[in-house]
Amino acid sequence: MPVSRSHSPSNRAARLKWTAVVVCVVLAVAGALLGLRSPMLHQYEYQEDVYLALDGSASVYISASLPALVALYGMDLPVDPASSVDRAKIREAFGAPGVSVAAISLWRRSGRRFVTVRLDTGGMRSLPAAAPFSADTFEFGPAGARYRLVERLGPPVNRPVGSVGWTGRELIGFRWHIPSRVEYHNSRPENLLRGNILVWEQPLTSRLAGVPLQMEVEMQPQSILHGALWLFATSVFSALAVVALILWWVVGRGKPGRAVRT
Repeated sequence: MPVSRSHSPSNRAARLKWTAVVVCVVLAVAGALLGLRSPMLHQYEYQEDVYLALDGSASVYISASLPALVALYGMDLPVDPASSVDRAKIREAFGAPGVSVAAISLWRRSGRRFVTVRLDTGGMRSLPAAAPFSADTFEFGPAGARYRLVERLGPPVNRPVGSVGWTGRELIGFRWHIPSRVEYHNSRPENLLRGNILVWEQPLTSRLAGVPLQMEVEMQPQSILHGALWLFATSVFSALAVVALILWWVVGRGKPGRAVRT
């Protein structure tokens, strides 16, 4: 019996191919739209990621173009992408008493040199000793039944860097990874991501002009990890109790009854 042309293997393969193409296009468009709307996917000229602990210690990842570091903080770094970069000079620029430089990596984007620096500190209040935070002020500690963190950005150096390829649409971003439940914050509602990540954004031009930016959050005094472990332990205990109850019921029903004397 002849195979129908519409159901031939070649036609099925063609339909599968076009279906895959359509799916890829839809996913690409959706990803592009998500990238326009989600602050997690924005490309920043300067970005800070703060991973906070409830004792006030933190790891801070700064990812920024070298021109941004020069313009914002007046660092003595080359803005020419063809120039070599001295890692020792970067380590010296970022390190400070109470703030250690844990890692440095260099990369490129949009024709500019970028650097990612990880800083570790035993207390958020020690950060102003490091150059990127020298004009900022920090508050961290109990606020009633909560913990409160506030950072107020100080004025930038605004050192000229010449033509480095900026278009005027560059953004700077600040992301705080909060260790417990967020009870209050002053960012936009849609910028509370995954329940404990807060994002603030500002145009680079506004930051260079010294437009004020204050970031604040109030959080529960108990870590999310502690709560998750307690919930897990409670769930395991409840499951074991149910299993024990079922076993007791099954064993009880399986026991032979006593003979009744007549």
